[in-house]
Amino acid sequence: MDDVKQRVLEHLAVCKINNSVKGMILCFTGPPGIGKTSIAKAIAESMGRKFQRVSLGGIRDESDIRGHRRTYVAAMPGRIIEALKHCKSNNPVFLLDEVDKLYSGNQGSPSAALLELLDPEQNSTFHDHYLNIPFDVSKIMFIATANDVERLEPALKDRLEIIEMSGYSMKEKVKICENHLVNRQLSKHCISPDYVNLDRHAIMAMIEEYTMEAGVRQLERNVGAVCRHVALRLAEALNSDPSADVLPDMDLPIQIGEPDIHKILKAKHMKRVKIVEKMRPLPPGVCFGLSVTTNGGRVMPIEASKCKGTGKIVTTGHLGKVLEESILVAKGWLGANAEKLGLKTLEENDIHVHLPAGAVNKDGPSAGTGLACALVSLAMGVPLRSDAAVTGEISLTGHVLAIGGVKEKVLAAQREGLRRVVLPKSNEEEYLKIDEDIRNEMDVVLADTVEDVIEAMMEKEPVLAKL
Repeated sequence: MDDVKQRVLEHLAVCKINNSVKGMILCFTGPPGIGKTSIAKAIAESMGRKFQRVSLGGIRDESDIRGHRRTYVAAMPGRIIEALKHCKSNNPVFLLDEVDKLYSGNQGSPSAALLELLDPEQNSTFHDHYLNIPFDVSKIMFIATANDVERLEPALKDRLEIIEMSGYSMKEKVKICENHLVNRQLSKHCISPDYVNLDRHAIMAMIEEYTMEAGVRQLERNVGAVCRHVALRLAEALNSDPSADVLPDMDLPIQIGEPDIHKILKAKHMKRVKIVEKMRPLPPGVCFGLSVTTNGGRVMPIEASKCKGTGKIVTTGHLGKVLEESILVAKGWLGANAEKLGLKTLEENDIHVHLPAGAVNKDGPSAGTGLACALVSLAMGVPLRSDAAVTGEISLTGHVLAIGGVKEKVLAAQREGLRRVVLPKSNEEEYLKIDEDIRNEMDVVLADTVEDVIEAMMEKEPVLAKL
């Protein structure tokens, strides 16, 4: 978050010196619930400008952006002009929310309509079909948010300065909850902070067992459930003596500890079961990989099995083309290095590779190291470490290549209780940007080659001396 704040301050400094907001449009990207909208509101507050949010999710019609011509029945201005009417200012901070969820339809491309709006050289004469005259929107400070940058149109992405925001660690979530979420929910439920004391261990229990997210939205819902429980207890105490103007004698503040959290939330939310605990101990051919989704990082088990056959490969788990090619690369590397490792090749066996959660699309090259580890483990008949996860792309010559989402993946491993993470050596710079307390808690191994990865993922065995 420090990098994000620094980039925002630099942007505001340039705006102040030039006395203008013309320049690159900031686009905050990351999982839901990590504070993208809150940062935009803070920017508006610091600049003394009004804040206006426009949700672009699901828009398919260009007229929603540019407005309808007045010849049509029920014609109205586009969302940009309507928002300016609502805030009654021509220089607000304008948040274009969920800009990655625009869709092209038969009525034109909304993302193409945004190109003129976000181009500093053109937006002084933005044309709304309803007004039918040029309108100057160059004084507006535009900020965009997105969950998945890959879904942005290339021309639109070129006009945005992408600022990546990652999820929060356990320590950060606890601080956010104590300093912001609890007070916000107490105020929302009209409960004095003097009436309730939410223990830190209770907050940690809510995070570990009743949430599975990169942000804090579900955590805030859980805090709201605790506040409703406290409100019920206070209301019952008042009803015991309807004539009383104040609360009857009761122990205040109400103490909420970890056992109370389980009683309050068990009927409302399913307790999270860690997939790592379910799969331990690992059999040969199974490896914990790491992946990144729009909701943050997660641990991705990789399973491989063999039977007598002709070397055919079967893949299941809704895999994409890039991921299937990674399996071929891992098998090709193993075949080329089997003699060096002192192993039999898998050419006389059919191999079945499966990635659980078959209803979820999976793709990308970062599972290469995990696939290589699973196949080596299968060929050796030796299980991998059950407290370690790996991520990284591999080449056919055995080099480990850089991947993205390093912090998200390390946080996912931490949430699942894994102690070791194997990352590509070329991602060392991104790894060093992770908070020091997380780096101290996790045993992170930086690998240059597939041999380095296998050595880090396996318990010490005599066969590893050949690597």
